[in-house]
Amino acid sequence: MVPTATTVGGYLQTLPPDRRVAMARVCSLIRRNARGVHESMRYGLAFYEYETNPLFALEPGETSMKLYVGEPKVLENFKERLPGVDVETSSIFFNNLNRLPLDVVEKVIRESVVSRQERLREKRPVPGQEELLKVWQIKAEAAAVPPPIIHIPVAPSGDEAKA
Repeated sequence: MVPTATTVGGYLQTLPPDRRVAMARVCSLIRRNARGVHESMRYGLAFYEYETNPLFALEPGETSMKLYVGEPKVLENFKERLPGVDVETSSIFFNNLNRLPLDVVEKVIRESVVSRQERLREKRPVPGQEELLKVWQIKAEAAAVPPPIIHIPVAPSGDEAKA
């Protein structure tokens, strides 16, 4: 299900306590260690952009969570140290929300920021949103926010109006 909240904070309020706490911890790590990121909700994910291009996205599941990383090379350094790393989709899958390896996640975040800053400084291409959605295997159409439900009042018929 795609959340309808427009902010990450608003979305967190809709989650059950266990998922809210786990996701809030990772969101907080990103904000603290990736200064200058812009946080938003898109495609049912908490998106974090650095210099107008996505750097991280966070997707909660019923009993799990997935962190997408916009600097794929960084994850190659962590695939032996961090269970759940999928280099193909540039993501980390957390299957236990009560045992998040926050110390290692913090290192992934910091190294991703450094890698992105180096790319920008050296004027090397930075993956854009469309490119990262393909790498992350997220289909924009499937994750599109559903249109709002519009209720049209119906005037009572003649018999109902008399009652």
